[in-house]
Amino acid sequence: MSKVVIPYNNDKSSKREQVEKMFDNISSKYDFLNHFLSFGIDKLWRRRTIKMLGRYKPETILDVATGTGDFAISALRINPKKITGIDISEGMLNVGRDKIKTKGLENVIELMQADSEDLPFNNEQFNAVTVAFGVRNFQNLEKGLGEMHRVLKPNGYVAILEFSKPKYFPVKQLYWFYSKQILPFLGRIISKDRSAYTYLPMSVEAFPSGKEFADVLTKVGFSNVKVVSLSFGISTIYIAEK
Repeated sequence: MSKVVIPYNNDKSSKREQVEKMFDNISSKYDFLNHFLSFGIDKLWRRRTIKMLGRYKPETILDVATGTGDFAISALRINPKKITGIDISEGMLNVGRDKIKTKGLENVIELMQADSEDLPFNNEQFNAVTVAFGVRNFQNLEKGLGEMHRVLKPNGYVAILEFSKPKYFPVKQLYWFYSKQILPFLGRIISKDRSAYTYLPMSVEAFPSGKEFADVLTKVGFSNVKVVSLSFGISTIYIAEK
């Protein structure tokens, strides 16, 4: 069982409530920090994930933990008919809605507030479900993944992009130094939230990755799980079938 990591240790509210609060707090700076602190590599990771999903030509996509909608917008390159993005943070969604409106994409992408562990959709509704850097924030990982499995159509696919733990020298040492020393310092200064970018490396460290996470996907009902390591193990793509 993974250790439960929360953003605010002195806060007695649930992890879900704390994650919502954290993302509301940093929503106005989130896109800038995401690209700045990852040196823009996150954009390449998203494109790679979407390219892999594109082989299956999904017409309807649910983007869970959509945040400001970056992954949903990236998914347009594989020409789905409809993308629905959900997130618990209204602050993040408002930034995403402004972005989508500016790009004139309201007819294809819809963003709505919802809980990833209690999805407001019918069984077998979507051809694909995507998540970028969101599953480690679930309060109950298996419940959230089970909900994603429930709303997928038979033979549908889930595509998950998530941080993982590099294993080899010197990437491992450089990654953890950057994650635990540099990233929290810069994140705190720019976002004004003292905990958000300390929580990030802690949540990555506590999260199951690689085969361990693939086993969780299998446990909740997915099959044919593919695991693709990116950038020397800093991130990993998981593609699985219902």
